Amino acid sequence: MNRRAAVPPPVPRPIFDARCQACWTSLAVVALVVASFWSLDLQWAQFLSLDAARSMGRFVAEFFPPDTQPEFLRKVALGTWETLAMSAFGTLLAAIGGLLLALPASRTHADDNARGRTPTRLLLNALRAVPELVWAGLLLIAAGLGPFAGTLALALHTTGVLGRLFAEAIENAPPGPATALRTQGVGALRVFAYATLPQVLPQLLSYTLYRWENNIRAAAVLGVVGAGGLGQLLSFHMGLFHMGKTATILGAMLGLVALVDALSYGARRWLTR
Repeated sequence: MNRRAAVPPPVPRPIFDARCQACWTSLAVVALVVASFWSLDLQWAQFLSLDAARSMGRFVAEFFPPDTQPEFLRKVALGTWETLAMSAFGTLLAAIGGLLLALPASRTHADDNARGRTPTRLLLNALRAVPELVWAGLLLIAAGLGPFAGTLALALHTTGVLGRLFAEAIENAPPGPATALRTQGVGALRVFAYATLPQVLPQLLSYTLYRWENNIRAAAVLGVVGAGGLGQLLSFHMGLFHMGKTATILGAMLGLVALVDALSYGARRWLTR
């Protein structure tokens, strides 16, 4: 007669068990938020007061009516084109640079030594750690005022972002086609061009289009430091308290961002069908 094996009593899990990691992470986030509210001098009563609402109402009323003089509208149209061109060309340069840096920053197979992976990723971290506005301020010294400095600032920061995203996409690509070519003695460059790149190309294009959306907004802000485009017009007329002209520039910014967002969203949906 077989005796049923005794089942040992369940052992309580340690308090720092993996299943509790989400709980501890949530608790740490809540503690950070509470500490932020406690340490910052947030004057909510003054912000939500009736006097603040009246002042804000008077300020908003000064934006109307927007300036629609033909001569000024031509300036706004030129600034809109400069902003669009800065974002498009800067994103194109970043996509090329990001792809070139993503290759040494990724490990494509298990036997790949990837000696340049760590230094290249450190370079990508450094590029994206510096905001576009800071890059523009630094490049104004070398490139001077105008859209050239803004375009380079967008390109440098976005290269760091896209390079990291591209490297992750390349590393996560299905290895089957590349392994089949590699076992036939095909070189690394041809393996990437004929096996890896076709698999990740829609994802790379989707990342690029998404960053283009962000760069439209960034390009509009870069003009504040003299990098051209709508931002430079906005900084100039706000400084002189030309609120009607400011309203027209803000309207052009909103329209441009909405247009590019719609085009980029449609293109990304088409790529991922």
